[in-house]
Amino acid sequence: MKKFVLSAIALAALLACAPQQTAELTQEELVARGEYLVNNIGGCNDCHTPMTPQGPDTTQALRGATLGFAPTIPIPWAPVAPPIAGVPEHYTQAQFAAFLQTGVRPDGSRPLPPMPAFRLNEADARAMTAYIATLRPASAASE
Repeated sequence: MKKFVLSAIALAALLACAPQQTAELTQEELVARGEYLVNNIGGCNDCHTPMTPQGPDTTQALRGATLGFAPTIPIPWAPVAPPIAGVPEHYTQAQFAAFLQTGVRPDGSRPLPPMPAFRLNEADARAMTAYIATLRPASAASE
């Protein structure tokens, strides 16, 4: 009996260490997770959304902006954050998700600071891309 109990405990411990299967998110859940990550974790609006005295202009969310700050020492710097709403021009959703995972553009280049070199996991990159794809791009703003 003692051997059976020890075997059961060992099996339970092994099962606890096994990778857990998670249910695939629906598109709606994926977009909601992406919205949370973009707006609360990634800080995307801090650069890619025009600023007002009260903060980001949410009516222009992620449509690109001139940065209101710069380094105090000479370093390579991007003074403008490009529009990313609707997924950046010349990117597929898969390419944009890969960019968020690697920090490397489809052409092999890297963005200038202050853009961080994100190293998101695949699930978070897909979620952020799904949300950003739902936003109206800057090019459609005048339509």
